[in-house]
Amino acid sequence: MSLNKLDQTAESAGIALHFENARGEQQTISDETKQALIAVMDTPAGKAPPVPPVKLFIARARRELLIGGEGEFSWQLITEQGKRHSGTVQGGDTLLLPPRLAQGYHQFSLRKGRKQWDSRLIMAPRRCYLPEPLAQGEKRWGALVQLYTLRSDHNWGIGDFGDLKQMLGMVAAQGGDFIGLNPLHALYPAQPEHASPYSPTSRRWLNILYIDVSQVAAFQQSAAAQRWWKSAKTRKALEKARAAEWVDYSAVATLKLTALRFAWQQFQPQAGNDADFQAFIAEAGEHLRHQAAFDGILAERSAEQQQAWGWETWPEGWRSADEPAVTAWCAQHEDEIQFWSWLQWLARQQFADCWHYSQQLKMSVGLYRDLAVGVAEHGAETWQDPQLYKLGASVGAPPDPLGPLGQNWGLPPLDPHVLRARGYQPFIDLLRANMRDCGALRIDHVMSLLRLWWIPHGEGADKGAYVSYPVEDLLAILALESQRQRCMVIGEDLGTVPQEIVKMLRDSGVFSWKVLFFEQDKQGHYRQPASYPRQSIASASTHDLPTLSGFWQAEDLALGEQLGMYQDEALASMREQRCGQKQALLDALHQAGVMPARSATRADKQTLTPAFNQAIHRFLARTDSALLGLQPEDWMGMTTPVNVPGTSDEYPNWRRKWTFSLEQAFADKAVSKLLEVVSEARKA
Repeated sequence: MSLNKLDQTAESAGIALHFENARGEQQTISDETKQALIAVMDTPAGKAPPVPPVKLFIARARRELLIGGEGEFSWQLITEQGKRHSGTVQGGDTLLLPPRLAQGYHQFSLRKGRKQWDSRLIMAPRRCYLPEPLAQGEKRWGALVQLYTLRSDHNWGIGDFGDLKQMLGMVAAQGGDFIGLNPLHALYPAQPEHASPYSPTSRRWLNILYIDVSQVAAFQQSAAAQRWWKSAKTRKALEKARAAEWVDYSAVATLKLTALRFAWQQFQPQAGNDADFQAFIAEAGEHLRHQAAFDGILAERSAEQQQAWGWETWPEGWRSADEPAVTAWCAQHEDEIQFWSWLQWLARQQFADCWHYSQQLKMSVGLYRDLAVGVAEHGAETWQDPQLYKLGASVGAPPDPLGPLGQNWGLPPLDPHVLRARGYQPFIDLLRANMRDCGALRIDHVMSLLRLWWIPHGEGADKGAYVSYPVEDLLAILALESQRQRCMVIGEDLGTVPQEIVKMLRDSGVFSWKVLFFEQDKQGHYRQPASYPRQSIASASTHDLPTLSGFWQAEDLALGEQLGMYQDEALASMREQRCGQKQALLDALHQAGVMPARSATRADKQTLTPAFNQAIHRFLARTDSALLGLQPEDWMGMTTPVNVPGTSDEYPNWRRKWTFSLEQAFADKAVSKLLEVVSEARKA
């Protein structure tokens, strides 16, 4: 059946006309949704150029370029290494590219008269990087940590890079190979209660609240800083922030920014002569300057209007980085821009120090970072690049049985057409920023490389549509940057994953995520360890799911009931389902031989004793997954979750701390025994 003009336009823009819902039924997208999303996008207009803006070539594939148009063109190719090739070609012919082009980014141009068309040619490998021990078949384990949750004897009420370095040594001493982290992306130091690491202001820069201020040389050298630090008022505020059950972001930010202002006063006179700092500023360029300007303006406006958040609340003439008023502000506040830039430099230095320490400890993965699926609607990224991010839409998920209204995450989507027109440079920059100083990168909602559910502004999530992304190109660039940065890639592929991307991810060397709670067959039986794929990371849970203790004791269901999330009938059904899940898990542990023969065979008779906890961890450690991620909360029997999906004000998400300190966890004999069991089982 032929398509009407609207459907043709939508389809050429990458908008899917239909989708399969959670029940396997095909649903049709409304004309209103198609029209709204077409209006939001920057779709290519006019006649196609004789060469595309970017062209990918994978490994040893035939390297030829179809030239459009008519007549004779002259062409030039400048390789990434600076070598030049040139010649002529007829429109309609296929140009064979020079042989032995190295992997990387090459510039191609086509000329005819006064007209010139430029194209980026990218030569990419087939697969992402894999550390040698994993390539040799070894299996490793590490700790999964939400960095802000850490308590320690020296931090200022929030886990920091000093804690991270200390924990690396502790994990390595127990036989662990890495620490997996929540997104470390920049948030809002002037408005710190906006604390979700998955709704950052920028994915290119770091959260400066993770700076370990005590380690900053200028803080140690400043007499004013040390007087403030030793004052009774500061000590009282510090002890209160440390003792708080939940992270008190406002108290932490006040303490750290006050201290860092003192430290900047100490460092600022020599800033211009510090070669490392100036090199950082030069390398970071305009992107960092805009980030620093955003932080500075937000701090100024927050002091005037406590509730005003994001650039949308700023006056006209201030709502994008290139406005004359912003340029004038920057010229008048150079010291402020330098201050916020300096904080990013400190954060990068301290995180890099953690990475180098992990390499001294001979960890093959060392650290893995987490890349959030998007940025906040009115943060620094959208402020400085409004063309790339489409504020007329947000991303989320279509309705399903657990979320009958669908989900709207409030994150504006990247426009795939703008991304391609720019030769994928924003994607390349994003990968480089997040593959820096780590051995692995976890990509949240990895299906976003294939498609995202776009929701027109002002509409419900059920009024959205899937928009496709150039998945083959993005995976090729991911493999190229992964190899260059020596950083393996983990794809968060939980939930409903389109079959078309599963094989692509595996063939590209992207690791899958296997969560114990979800690894059941249609009959409800848990998969045995040998059936876990080698190209995966296994874990008991995630930050969006209950802890092991929370699961076994059904504390997550009790919390959901307390928060009013479930109707009585649904809650009763979920409790019944949980009883079945617990029995199936206990049966799987017995089948795997990780439980003593005479131990309980009925789940209602089994409590989460240290021995039972060891059995679950031994089961996980025996999985064939090359990597295993363990949560310290599960070592220590915590039940409260970090995040409760579907809540905002109902639960203090992203604030829950450990109930124990870092030092206590690794001094605990039961924890040491458990980790000994894990290390032995990983080697078996």
